[in-house]
Amino acid sequence: MSLVKYEILNAVVEYGSLTKAADALNITQSAISHAIASLESDCGFTLLNRGRAGVKVTAEGERILGYTREILRWNELMNQEISLIRGAEVGTVRIGTFASVSTQWLPGILKQFRLRHPGIEIKLWEGDYAEIEAWLAGGAIDLGFLSLGESMSYETLPLQKDRMMCILPLGHPLADETSVSFELLLEQPFILPRWGGDNEIERLIRQHAAKLNVVYEVAEDQAIMAMVRNGLGISLLPEMVLQGHTNELALVPLRGDPYRTIGLACPSLANLSPATRRFIEAVQEWLAHTP
Repeated sequence: MSLVKYEILNAVVEYGSLTKAADALNITQSAISHAIASLESDCGFTLLNRGRAGVKVTAEGERILGYTREILRWNELMNQEISLIRGAEVGTVRIGTFASVSTQWLPGILKQFRLRHPGIEIKLWEGDYAEIEAWLAGGAIDLGFLSLGESMSYETLPLQKDRMMCILPLGHPLADETSVSFELLLEQPFILPRWGGDNEIERLIRQHAAKLNVVYEVAEDQAIMAMVRNGLGISLLPEMVLQGHTNELALVPLRGDPYRTIGLACPSLANLSPATRRFIEAVQEWLAHTP
């Protein structure tokens, strides 16, 4: 079985379409179909189901996919090492990221990174915490930004603490407080951020063994802020998310200054590719020089 077939299988699963995979790989759709058929013949079972809704990986294909991604990852690592030995920096780094990192950090990091490492391509996958962890587990990404929990199944690199803030409508009775206790939140209609995975809000709730008066559950940070502005409830969001919104909302720290720790996670820090290491260095340097 050739690496090209593995690359084609991975692309079809990633894009969910033979046509989109063909466009991404710059080959014909018939070549895609032939490669998948040949790979299925080699394996002796069906890898993909094709339907009107697109292409879905079979249960058998899912079991094979992890191995093909691992083979491709080690091939990429070897090629990058060869390039380094020859004095060149090339490669691809696949990064999982969530919205606030994409908005507040990545534009500056990527601008600086492209100037210093033009031969390294960065591919971004944006999702919530649960999706990023699933991508890491499946080998779809090399590295993921996450809110680091107490027990994680990945090796992690802490980057920055991000304080949790209570957000209220302007003029709210608690808006002029220097801080609010978590117990005071129980008396208020609460808009619960629904981010997926074991997130910092759920950890706070568990820590206080509390039952909030949840009136809405919302995934998008911007939607949560709009609902709070319109007096539909209060909420909790990390300070980083609230940059640029300090004039339209009342922001009050939670007593005890709880925070989330934003960091990078990967299966193994020891087995990172040279290009991935360069990206980590760029992130750390950018954060060290950013107020």
